Formats: sequence, C-alpha cells, structure tokens
Amino acid sequence: MHSQEQSGRRYIAGRSIRWDKKHAALAYAKGYWGHETLAHRLKHHAENDPERILLIDGDVHLDAATLYSKSCALAQVMWARFPEGSVISFMLPNWHEAAVIYMAATMAGMVAHPILPSLRAHDLRFMLGDVESRMIFIPDQFRNHDYAGMLEQVIAALDQQQSLVPEVVVVRGSHHSFTGFEDLYQGSAGQNHSNGALPDTDANAVRMIMYTSGTTGDPKGVMHTHNSIRALITQIGEHWMVEPGDKFLVASPISHIGGSIYAFECPLLLGTTAVLMEHWNADQGVSLLVSEQCTHFAGATPFLVQTLDAARRIQSHLPDLKLFICGGASVPASLIREADAYFERAVVTRVYGSTEVPVITVGVIGDVDHAAETDGQPGIADVKLSADSDPNTNAGEVLAKGPQMLVGYVHAKDEAGVFDAEGYFRTGDLGRWVDEAFLVIVGRAKDIIIRHGENIAPKEIEDLLVTHPDIAEIAIVGLPDSKTGERACAVVVPKGTARPQLTDLSRLLTEQGVAKFKFPEQVVVWDALPKNDAGKVLKHKIRNLLIAELAEI
Repeated sequence: MHSQEQSGRRYIAGRSIRWDKKHAALAYAKGYWGHETLAHRLKHHAENDPERILLIDGDVHLDAATLYSKSCALAQVMWARFPEGSVISFMLPNWHEAAVIYMAATMAGMVAHPILPSLRAHDLRFMLGDVESRMIFIPDQFRNHDYAGMLEQVIAALDQQQSLVPEVVVVRGSHHSFTGFEDLYQGSAGQNHSNGALPDTDANAVRMIMYTSGTTGDPKGVMHTHNSIRALITQIGEHWMVEPGDKFLVASPISHIGGSIYAFECPLLLGTTAVLMEHWNADQGVSLLVSEQCTHFAGATPFLVQTLDAARRIQSHLPDLKLFICGGASVPASLIREADAYFERAVVTRVYGSTEVPVITVGVIGDVDHAAETDGQPGIADVKLSADSDPNTNAGEVLAKGPQMLVGYVHAKDEAGVFDAEGYFRTGDLGRWVDEAFLVIVGRAKDIIIRHGENIAPKEIEDLLVTHPDIAEIAIVGLPDSKTGERACAVVVPKGTARPQLTDLSRLLTEQGVAKFKFPEQVVVWDALPKNDAGKVLKHKIRNLLIAELAEI
C-alpha cells in the first residue's frame, strides 16, 4: 500500500485524505483504530467459526465460510481488472449479494460505493462520473423499475461526456448488454496481479464513499476509512447493549451509513447477525422481529411509528427487542415515551449523527426523560457549539470531531469552510445543551429537508424546476409531517397568469431522471418570495408563514 504524508494530508492508494497526527495517535491509544481491516476479521471467522450465520436474507442464511469463499473469488475478479483503490459501486436493495460485493471490494483494496436504489438517472450519472466508478452492480428489475434500461442510458451519457465508463453487472437477473453476476466467477478468478494474492490494505485507506446531499446542489462524496468505520462499530458495541448472538433487523437501506454498518460490519466486529428486509413493510417487519427474535432495530421516525402500530395489531410487546434507535428529523418526545412504555423490555432512544460523523450522540440508556426529550449524550466524539451561539436560546451550530468522522470529501475543494481551525466538522445543525450533558437539535443552519430519513437538497431540485417555462422563481422548504418527518413544499412565483400544478413539476422532474422521493409534495403559488436587502430568499420566513397558515386551517 503506497502512502505519502504532507502537512495535514496523507496520500494512500491514490487518494488524498485529511490527516492529524495527534488525532490519529489518540484513536490508536484508545483502541478505536487498529491495523486490521474487515477482510482480516472475515478470514478469522471463516477459519474459527465457519458455520456462524452472519446474515439472513429470506431463505438465505449466509455463514462465515460461505461469505469468505464467495468474497475471495469476487475479489480476485476485481483485482484482476482494476488497480488498487478503484471504486466499486452497487445500487442494490438489502440483498445478501451486497455483502459479498462489499467484502470483495474490501479484500481487493477497492473502495465500496453504495448507491440508493431509489435514485434515478440524474443522480446516477453525476455520481458514477464524479467518483470514477470502475464497476457497478444493479438489479435487472426491482419494484417495477428497469435498472438495466436506466444504466444503458447512463452509460451512453457518460461515454458521450468522455467520462470513465464502469462495467455493469446485473444481480438476480440478466441483460444482454451487461455481465451477469454469476458469470463473473467463470474463468476470471486467479487472473490477477500476483498469482492469487490480494493486497495488504492499509487500515487508513478509504474503504467506502457515500454521497450526501449538499446545500450547494450537487451531492458530495463522503470518504470513510477502515479505521473510521471500525471506531463507529466499537462505539456501538460500548453503548448499545450489544452482545455476541444478538440480531439486528436491517430495514434501512444498506446504501445508508446505518444500514451498511448493521448489515456488513457489526456481524464481523460485534458477533451479531443481520436480518435483511429488501423493502420496509411494518407488518412484515414486526413478524421478523418476533420470528427471528431480533434484539436491535434502528430507523427514522416513520419506522418507529409504524412498528408500534403493527406490534399493537398483533398484540405483541416484542419481548426480544432490547433497543430501538430512532434518528432523523422530528422525533416527538411523546413517541419515544409511548414506545418505551409499550415494548416489553426495549429501551427506545433518540440519537443524532450524519454520514460525515455517524452517531455523534449515542442516545440515553436507563433515563426515559432524557431519552425522550433530548438527542442523547455524545459518545466517542467531542461535541461543541459554535462560539456565536444565540444568547436567548443558547443554541449554536453543532461541531463534532471524533475517530469515526470522515477523512474528507472526494474533492478537497468541497471541504472549504466545512472544518474549523481545530478540525471539528461543522454539521450545519443547530443545537443546545440540556443539563450540561445532553444535546438537543433545534433546527438547521443548512438548507436540507429530511423526509422518511432521506436527505433532500432543495437547491438541487430548485435549479431544475426553475427551468419550467411557467416558473419565474421557486423556493422549496420542509414542513413538519407526522408520518414522514418533513414534507417538501414548493413555493412558486409564476410567469404571467400561469398557475403551475404539482403534476407539472413532477412531470419535469421525471423527464430529468430525478428520484421520486425528491419530488415536492405540495405547491403553493405566491406573487413574490420574501427576500432580504441583498436579494437572498428568506426560507425561514417562508417556512414560518406556511406553518402559521396550516395552524389556522
């Protein structure tokens, strides 16, 4: 593994990452970082406990020996075709094949790049070109969407742009234009750089890139290393009552940081088993919680609301569930109390984090008041509020720094203004302290809508919709919603006498290949948008006016 170090940066396998010697030394000293990668842990389990079930996907029970052998074979294919540090993308539901792909990329010294299956051509074109993906795994069809057909269009566009074009591999299906997943194993293993040997990967190398919505429009690629994720899993083991043999229900997408760690990391680092759901359905989810005796479940507010309702329908108090972790926007305190009282033994608590700094707060165990009323206590991250906190509310921007934080964005230019002088990440969220130890998120400085746990960057959608011939100006804001956390409302200033409708906006976004979860759900027509003297649209004023109107209805 080739590595170079310069002031504040390290270069490993062709990638530049942020590097702080003191930060690294402390992470090693506390045991949050080490020199092993997940590939070492999988080999250990395959040799010492080969029949232990790591992952359950319907009728498939994937044990350590099988995952190791399949991942090794696929890693040989990747290592034969691409240089170390190449990006391997996968746009898959919560299927067990994703674990094989993730581990194969790890073994081959590649960078895993999970992509939400709900995204469409608009996002996919950008991400694949931006990260210079070498290979992407997709379903042929899933939930009535033609992924193979979409990839044909995306590949053609990338080729026209003279971007790097990834090899497309179809999982659970076939397509004449692309390689079949099973076909990869035929005749390719062993054709690699060093007669079957795989690279000895540096634990500080980038091992995963996830894209997150940015306030400036285009998503940004968040880089995590083997060690940053190891620190995250270590924290979970310390704070979430995890014991070997526990089971995590994984209903959140594996292309989110949460779903990925519960499905891929915890089974190997904490001795758990992941129970996958390819698509969330509350009744099926509760059935799995009961039949598989799941001990842990994490999800955004709608997951908890629906799980509670479904459990009541079958009069089950989920006796095996030890912990429900609830995050995302708008987690009502009353919901936490209600669920905590109903479930037989489970602790229900709020947590806070981001793709950049996952699990900043770890919730509260054994104190339902603080678990309900706050977003919990910080875990291994140091957390502070900005120096310019509001003296009336004691709220300020939340800044966090810890061994689980990102090592930078794919493009270093995107890091401008993101970190303070001490290396703390500026979250863009506003928070305040309760009883000196518990953090409460009270709002956002960044312009982001969180719907069903998904981050939506309004500017990205605004930039597309403002091209509509009947729209002069547009502002999209998030409004509170009891079912989804927030809903996206488009406030439109029309051109002339036109009155754009929701169907008009949806049609344009569909034509642009935008994922449906980013579509506005409501349209309001105004004569003008409120602005300051510099001409900046005052979204907080728009939001407050709309909320006031709702209150009067």
